[in-house]
Amino acid sequence: MSNELEKIKFDEHGLIPAIVQDARTHEVLTLAYMNAESLKLTQESNETWFWSRSRAELWRKGSTSGNTQRVIEIRRDCDSDALVVLVEAAGPACHTGNRSCFYRDLEGAEINPNFSDDLGAVLENLFRLIENRKRELPQGSYTTYLFNEGLDKILKKIGEESSETIIAAKNEDKPALVSETADLLYHLLVLLVERGVSLHEVRDELLERRQEKSVASE
Repeated sequence: MSNELEKIKFDEHGLIPAIVQDARTHEVLTLAYMNAESLKLTQESNETWFWSRSRAELWRKGSTSGNTQRVIEIRRDCDSDALVVLVEAAGPACHTGNRSCFYRDLEGAEINPNFSDDLGAVLENLFRLIENRKRELPQGSYTTYLFNEGLDKILKKIGEESSETIIAAKNEDKPALVSETADLLYHLLVLLVERGVSLHEVRDELLERRQEKSVASE
């Protein structure tokens, strides 16, 4: 360990609490515990590893469910006795299937943290759902149908939805434009998943273009 890592204060059981948050929204996904070995594995693999207090063993998030967490950054608090792990989650964090483990209030009522009206969060949740559909291919799902048909079918649908979006815009039909835009975005997300492109790669490209434009205007 580096000198900085040696400052981390594990408790008497050799553990430190790790608060896992969505790197983009900072939503708290779960609270788990790490020991020195799981922290080392997390740093080396860029995926979250924890220590299970109930099973007394190391475990990698998503090893059986596929709901892995790619680590973006790890922070320690001022006392070095707690960690925050910022991640890109490839599915629900909670074993119940909820996006976050914190989905109930003190009275036990579900507060549905899976829903957000933020467009970025909506697109990200839809992207993750499409990823799950590709992985699991449940019968009766339209998304499964698209993946089974393959790239040419997905591209054909994007062409159709693009044309319908253009027609709606030309006809000045706002409700139709909203609907067709949603259809187009959905099929674009299916294409990204099919070709292995993440939303974060698209985001980074847009940010780079914005920075280049800002520098050019100076």
